[in-house]
Amino acid sequence: MGRIPGIGSQPEIKLGMKLNNTITDVPEIEVGQAQDNEALTGCTVVLCRKGAVAGVDVRGSAPGTRETDLLDPVNLVEKVHAVVLAGGSAFGLDSASGVMRYLDENGIGFDTGAGKVPIVPAAILFDLNVGRGDVRPDAEMGYRAAASASSDAPAEGNTGAGAGASVGKIFGPKSAMKAGIGTASMNVGGLIVGALVAVNAFGDVIDPKTGQIIAGARSTSFGPLKLGQEGYFGDTLEIMKTFIGKTVLSFATKAHTVIGVVATNARLSKPEATKVAQMAQDGVARTIRPAHTMLDGDTIFALATGQKKTDPSTVGAFAAEVVAQAIVRAVQHAVPAGGLPGLNH
Repeated sequence: MGRIPGIGSQPEIKLGMKLNNTITDVPEIEVGQAQDNEALTGCTVVLCRKGAVAGVDVRGSAPGTRETDLLDPVNLVEKVHAVVLAGGSAFGLDSASGVMRYLDENGIGFDTGAGKVPIVPAAILFDLNVGRGDVRPDAEMGYRAAASASSDAPAEGNTGAGAGASVGKIFGPKSAMKAGIGTASMNVGGLIVGALVAVNAFGDVIDPKTGQIIAGARSTSFGPLKLGQEGYFGDTLEIMKTFIGKTVLSFATKAHTVIGVVATNARLSKPEATKVAQMAQDGVARTIRPAHTMLDGDTIFALATGQKKTDPSTVGAFAAEVVAQAIVRAVQHAVPAGGLPGLNH
């Protein structure tokens, strides 16, 4: 499905209109991705060429980010031109430089009077222990991702920032499961809210409809079990209650996170966009157990392209819904890789 132009060039989006159930349903939002399939790392770019009012909420205690201070509502710049999600730990922040180069070449950025400076916040996840740790997203990969951006439905699962993502790591990476990147959207009477999330959590992924674990730490107590068998999942919360759980927790790798972007066609101020990002984190809490730990760097950005006047609380409520859906889709689309099982086998 092609990009939906802004107001004036196409009829208003209405309730019931068929969309592609991805973040690119939001007008003016494009997504580009690039990855190294051998090294199992990559980056994802959410592009808004005309700029979008932005906010951010950093809820986890082990974040890796760039330009998040700029998004504080008291600071000057209101709009960003892209958001980058990347693997590679802190090395992956370099991919944002390539996105800036692409935007600069296309004359996109904040007008300083002396030239246009692209505003490109970023967040990273740790995937160095899956695939090859010596290959990380760099400026060249970021440039390729930005150059590929379109309003088509983005690929999910082991793509872009989700290439090396995994979940359920209380027993370490060898007992984890493959995760990835997922997206979803909702149309609420012409208000479009979408999310794109890379899932690399310490905890387990829960289906919010059933409360059951669908991806997470695999049990080490029952020998070799097949996916779906009783006892396959260790249940991170239950493990944390035990002496063994408390012991392994003290040695757990402090390198996990859920990073994502919510976007909407709503007209929001910078403080309102920040509130939407905060409310969107509820979607993480509904689907990741436990969430927002000292071991996670959970970060959600919010983008508003400004076509529809709407109450920000409504936007935030549905932002949490699409974040939850995107997280579930991220694990449902993940295929086995790096020695880790995936649901999409």
